[in-house]
Amino acid sequence: MTTDTTTTTPNAADAGTWQLGDRTINRIGLGAMRLMGMPWDKAPRSRDASIAVLRRAVELGVNHIDTAAFYFVPLRSANELISTALQPYPDDLVITTKVGPGRSRDGGFEPMARPDQLRGQVEENIRQLGRDHLDVVNLRWGTTMAGQGREPESVAEHFGALAELREAGLIRHLGISNILPEQLTEAMSIAPVVCVQNQYGLTSREDDALVTLCGEHGIAFVPFFSVGAAVEGASPAGGADKTGQAEVAAIAEAQGATPAQVRLAWTLHRGPHVLAIPGTGSTAHLEENVAAGALRLSEDQLATLDGIVPGTGVSALR
Repeated sequence: MTTDTTTTTPNAADAGTWQLGDRTINRIGLGAMRLMGMPWDKAPRSRDASIAVLRRAVELGVNHIDTAAFYFVPLRSANELISTALQPYPDDLVITTKVGPGRSRDGGFEPMARPDQLRGQVEENIRQLGRDHLDVVNLRWGTTMAGQGREPESVAEHFGALAELREAGLIRHLGISNILPEQLTEAMSIAPVVCVQNQYGLTSREDDALVTLCGEHGIAFVPFFSVGAAVEGASPAGGADKTGQAEVAAIAEAQGATPAQVRLAWTLHRGPHVLAIPGTGSTAHLEENVAAGALRLSEDQLATLDGIVPGTGVSALR
């Protein structure tokens, strides 16, 4: 049975919901990083177009937006766009932000903030978003991917500093990003963790064990870049991940969907605790992403996708 995702107005509720702490959110959300354009773009996106994307997202039932104060280009800031577009904020909207890395005025990443500097980063997000507290704050650990052959450094001091800000009422819930399973276990020993954000997708599955661990503890797993690696021009290198491209294309055709929608649907099928925050600066792509929440893949289609071996360009089922 195929699913036509284009004949009706999509709604983020079609993907189901998840309890993020004490807040109920739809499992399809929006990542804000691409709203203002990426650093390698020749020009920033139209401010009006970005504001239109945010407002359309809320119209389509998106009530989970992921952002950060360090999401900016010289003439645009994700937090400012969100504040301008959506205030007064809908009661059900959850805005998740992250702290840890800093960025200089020229856009370069600075060393990881010290634990005593995290309060300033939290307060900066509060000011930019026009809130009196933050719904969810992720400790974004490091500036490289977590699984690239390094030992799990302790997150205790930094996560402990955020736990103190939670007790002080500046933060409602805590999460952690770009981490290894050992670091999640350490964080959980300090304060409740409601979400984990790591790179993950159909052809980037190094964190399968972490996805399982999060599910066992009722923690949302929120993958980033789950579609972007497969899109031409989504990174400074401009290349696209071709792994499993033929299989994805065939399933997309059978479903009357796009390859990106199939990849998002596969991600959501990894478990009820897995959320999606695809980023875009286009209302058309936003609607496609939201519609992916209604896509129901067959057991055979899931088996085909599960059999794709990341990084090889071939399917294990062949």
